[in-house]
Amino acid sequence: MRRDWAALPANIVKVISERVGGTRVIPASDGDHAEIAATVTGGGESVFIKAAVSELGVRSLRYELLVSRSIDKPYAPAVEWDFEADGWLVVSFEHVDGARADLSPDSPDLDLLDKVLKDLIETRVPGDLPLFSPAARLGFDHPAMQGDTLVHTDLNPANLIVTPTGVRVVDWAMAAKAAPWVELALLVPWLIGSGHPPEQAEGWLARHPAWDATAPGILDDFASSNAAKWSLKARQSTAPWMHDLAAWTGRWSAYRSGESVSSSAGGK
Repeated sequence: MRRDWAALPANIVKVISERVGGTRVIPASDGDHAEIAATVTGGGESVFIKAAVSELGVRSLRYELLVSRSIDKPYAPAVEWDFEADGWLVVSFEHVDGARADLSPDSPDLDLLDKVLKDLIETRVPGDLPLFSPAARLGFDHPAMQGDTLVHTDLNPANLIVTPTGVRVVDWAMAAKAAPWVELALLVPWLIGSGHPPEQAEGWLARHPAWDATAPGILDDFASSNAAKWSLKARQSTAPWMHDLAAWTGRWSAYRSGESVSSSAGGK
């Protein structure tokens, strides 16, 4: 649950102020993995601060810190520094200035995202980094989802920041170790939500060999399982974003179901 900057103890604010050279704070408008998330500016420098004190919040932020330190990619924000005090974990990330990506059809941001995807889905998990399994991250599983690729798992527009040097990918708090096609499959609902019909979304992803190499039945199963998960979550919550995801994953599942019926009828 996101909290106001004033929730931070005075001594922690003092340490942050000393390191940044001031504390002009702009709270983040998205996300809820950490209790505190804000851009902090002082002395001409800006950083992005995340802080957590609850057991779940600290565990999640510690995980994100571990993952972020292990990624050596230009599109992943660097960790500047971190410290713990009074039960709080505070992490300073490189501040990324830009607008969230526009994933609508014909948007130039799609080409920028494609460049990142080509690298991301070929990136193996470094060393023995203990990342989420597909089942632990997504709540469902299939043998084909297993793999050794670093999968961000949440490439929604708010986590894709367009800068003069390209798209930066923020918030690695839910990164997982999986097959490369899983990253692409998780992007389908966000493409649908940005205006792509399911067929068009799949067509855009088909430029990646990992997509074409995945058997249709596996994608059918993934789409169905993901839609069932978000349908259940939406029935248990009034959060608009959950209902949006339920609608978008449902559209993709229905499309794939219809496609499967047509293929079966055609004897394929």
